[in-house]
Amino acid sequence: MTQKPLYKITFLNHGKVYELYARRVGSSHLWGFNEVAELVFDIHDGLVVDPTEERLREEFGNTKVLHLPMQSIVRIEEVEKKGLSAIRDAATGEKVITPFPMPGKPR
Repeated sequence: MTQKPLYKITFLNHGKVYELYARRVGSSHLWGFNEVAELVFDIHDGLVVDPTEERLREEFGNTKVLHLPMQSIVRIEEVEKKGLSAIRDAATGEKVITPFPMPGKPR
């Protein structure tokens, strides 16, 4: 049995560049949209290693099919293996780092 292809999808969303991995990409039945399905996330047992991956899983983990406007897609690549998912600033290209929650300052 051959494994399904793996795609890296890079798209713009609210001023940030998102990089996600999925097993299925195609034209959507919605005019002007592309369909991205079967999103792939790393499975970590225990300690969270990558907070960006966790944030993307929280945002898209229950998504069956993601319909992206054609003009928001920067690139779709077919890749051999999954790399790190990322959220980058659209202007600088630098990774957006989500700080760990800190307790509030005592009054």
